[in-house]
Amino acid sequence: MAAPASQETIIQLQSLGADFRAFPIQRNGLNPWNDFKTFISLYKIFCQEKPDIVFAYTIKPVIFGGFAISCLNKNVPFYALITGLGYVFEGKNTQRRLLRKIASWLYNLSLRKATRVIFQNYDNQEKFVKKHIVSADKCAVVDGSGVDIKHFQVAQMKAGKPIFLLIARLLQEKGIREYTRAARKVKERYPDAVFNVLGPEDPSPDGVSITKIQAWHDKGIIQYLGVTDDVRPFLTSCHAYVLPSYHEGMPRSVLEAMATGRPVLTTDTPGCRETVIQGENGFLVPVRNAEALAERMTWFIEHPEEWKRMGKRSREIAEEKFDVQKINKELMAIMGLEQSNTNPTFYKKIKNI
Repeated sequence: MAAPASQETIIQLQSLGADFRAFPIQRNGLNPWNDFKTFISLYKIFCQEKPDIVFAYTIKPVIFGGFAISCLNKNVPFYALITGLGYVFEGKNTQRRLLRKIASWLYNLSLRKATRVIFQNYDNQEKFVKKHIVSADKCAVVDGSGVDIKHFQVAQMKAGKPIFLLIARLLQEKGIREYTRAARKVKERYPDAVFNVLGPEDPSPDGVSITKIQAWHDKGIIQYLGVTDDVRPFLTSCHAYVLPSYHEGMPRSVLEAMATGRPVLTTDTPGCRETVIQGENGFLVPVRNAEALAERMTWFIEHPEEWKRMGKRSREIAEEKFDVQKINKELMAIMGLEQSNTNPTFYKKIKNI
């Protein structure tokens, strides 16, 4: 396994028996020199480790991993997992249009030798095919990265004032502002309702500053809970999970909330819409629409008898569709790896970046 990671994370991975290699990456940066260092690091790792298969995910590991594979003398199967289109593929301003052209060009070059390109929803696949980034015959789709339904177990809802929860990096495109506007509106009628936010600040140009988050917290509109390594206690304490995101590959936090047995309120956008059956385990609302979000939040408050039913359905969908064991089997099948082969030495040769 190769990835950018803290020393603490590296130690944890090595304790699990992983053969781990770290490499530098600037996730949100546009510095060509830093990106070149990422490419060189990956190329050196591939030359030293001589992997039989490379499986890459997220934008920069896919792009620079693809370039590094292309520079090797031998033909190594390369599988790219597109976990979402991200900041550069959304929006219509001049800067984003330029970034979108650059990203599309880089993706096209890096994926030319890809064995398969795997998407987490059909909308993202369609966009790549329409933009001629990748041919349809190379594509496959899986239902996200899955959720560990044993780790995230059903938790009984506690009585008391309604608690909503949003877990996300503090980005505008996660719907932080819409969530806050909706919370302010709902509180005019139901002042006891609680609107929690959990997640780290993000250096992206799309980031919402911690100062702004703290200001909303101080006004009592939201409760900012900071950052955590374990979201389960926070999911357990909420009654409904909310993610008003503008776009996703497949939102992991929603899957975790579903596995915990919580109703979901999210947006009718690629990635998010795949997690909700309208009226069964939650609701979909239009993107960037705080009014619609507030209306559905109000519905949840006024129908507490529905929480348990919808939460139960969320868990059923998580088990049926998003169980990580099922997703992993699909990924292994796409890569042509026999499920019966459980030899650790065999799997050690697969480099996941």
